[in-house]
Amino acid sequence: MMHAYRSHTCAQLNASNVGQDIRLSGWVHRVRDHGGVLFIDLRDHYGITQVLADSDSPAFKDLEKVRAEWVIRIDGTVKARDASLVNPKLPTGEIEVYARSMEVLGASEELPMPVFGEVDYPEETRLTYRFLDLRRDKLHANMMLRSNVVRSIRNRMWDQGFNEFQTPIITASSPEGARDFLVPSRLHPGKFYALPQAPQQFKQLIMVSGFDKYFQIAPCFRDEDPRADRSPTDFYQLDIEMSFVKQEDVFAAVQPVVQGIFEEYGRGKKVDTDWPLIAYNDALKWYGSDKPDLRNPIKMQDVSEHFRGSGFAIFAKLLESEGNEVRAIPAPTGGSRKFCDRMNAFAQQQGLPGMGYIFWRKAEDGSMEAAGPLAKNIGPERTEAIRVQLGLNEGDAAFFLGGKPETFQAVAGRARNEIGNELKLSETDTFRFAWIVDFPMFEKDDEGKIDFSHNPFSMPQGGMEALQGDPLNVYAYQYDLACNGYELISGGIRNHKPEIMYKAFEIAGYPNDEVNKRFGGMVKAFKYGAPPHGGCAAGIDRIVMLLADEANIREVIMFPMNQRAEDLLMNAPSEPTNEQLRELHLRVIPKE
Repeated sequence: MMHAYRSHTCAQLNASNVGQDIRLSGWVHRVRDHGGVLFIDLRDHYGITQVLADSDSPAFKDLEKVRAEWVIRIDGTVKARDASLVNPKLPTGEIEVYARSMEVLGASEELPMPVFGEVDYPEETRLTYRFLDLRRDKLHANMMLRSNVVRSIRNRMWDQGFNEFQTPIITASSPEGARDFLVPSRLHPGKFYALPQAPQQFKQLIMVSGFDKYFQIAPCFRDEDPRADRSPTDFYQLDIEMSFVKQEDVFAAVQPVVQGIFEEYGRGKKVDTDWPLIAYNDALKWYGSDKPDLRNPIKMQDVSEHFRGSGFAIFAKLLESEGNEVRAIPAPTGGSRKFCDRMNAFAQQQGLPGMGYIFWRKAEDGSMEAAGPLAKNIGPERTEAIRVQLGLNEGDAAFFLGGKPETFQAVAGRARNEIGNELKLSETDTFRFAWIVDFPMFEKDDEGKIDFSHNPFSMPQGGMEALQGDPLNVYAYQYDLACNGYELISGGIRNHKPEIMYKAFEIAGYPNDEVNKRFGGMVKAFKYGAPPHGGCAAGIDRIVMLLADEANIREVIMFPMNQRAEDLLMNAPSEPTNEQLRELHLRVIPKE
């Protein structure tokens, strides 16, 4: 008895099935009419099979009516293709199915966007008809990649002795650094739940409850302004917490999982196994970013000494003020005036006055000489000292930026990446990882007020003693994993001692009663025997984005929001009914 819809999938048939009567169901991928012979590519989740019918086939008349994306059932016989017509790209490329009967299971209207071929359609159309978009080969492959990555992460975590636990989705508001999504309570009028920005407090409570190693593929909800590498409403993270660990224990547990995923799904790209630890301040100094792209070998350096009291008045004057410095971006092979002028223009596009430069070339007498306005201003001795410090030679260049590092650091970092790409110094077929460590615990805001610079729950290095001195000199056991210019993981060793926690919050201007009000559950738990613990969270969407080689995170999320945080398919957000508002005791204030 034949199955109602299919005896095989559209990827299963091959030469061994020749002569068999079979049944297939799927979508009409495309129709080709070769004058009296119809060819139909039939597609399902698994693959594509070529179906044909000539005028002798009883199905011919019916098949003439079908159009792209109709869902049909075909009964037919498997035939071998002529040797010259075999398609080695398809698993079913050795055969075709001669159709004897056809049934329409689901007809399709005129398509708002094609599924066949990779056509670049406006994103609004693609998101409004996401179910059609997802039928396209590339997106289908991205979603399968994501599914496989998540499964592999789970298996790897279990193999390392972690247990998966679920934490609440409806909870209390918690300051994680972004805005909460609030949920009104019907049973408690005027009160609101929040969707969790991360399972942070719960995972720490799981450690205090005596479970040693926790993980979860956790949804996180943040009311954020969208960016290309960030989803504006919700995202998934691999959430991890461990008890009785120091920083290096967390690194040792995480590296085999992440490295394994990239080796398994990195499509043959090289996966770097040596993950250096780079201090946050060094990362900013060398790379202009706390998520450096280490495929680019360029390392920026402080060259202030060579410009102090020099003939280059702009830098010499800058360096008379405390806190200013001059940094160099070495550019091996960039030693032409044309390239230097191009990079100077790049800096101006980025809003800086420009970048000074020196390049080294062959002089007429065959020796090496330094060229460019800077070289003339500071003289040969200083120029030579700079060349030696940067390890540069004939045919190379260096660019210079001066001032307070925080004013030019980010642009210097972008210039470094631009130079690495332009001069083809950066690797393109590698994943390079680095742990960024020793984040400052506190920072000054524009008004000069001290606040937490990252996660307020991290343990300050040096404990209580460290908090007695200048807060800006306190470092936290806080770390990020950077890969190819993206932050993949953020984490820390947690502050599990109530007295140190109160003190840290007090420095940031939160009195004890405020801490009790906001983190009452966690502070209470820490008073009843809390183990030292720490962990991290890895962005799943971002990992898949890197593996799929996509620049836009929406290409690896099944049903993403658009840039304005709207779901165009389901029409969210939408206006509530008056009845809903009455039940919740809410009133909507019209927008001014």
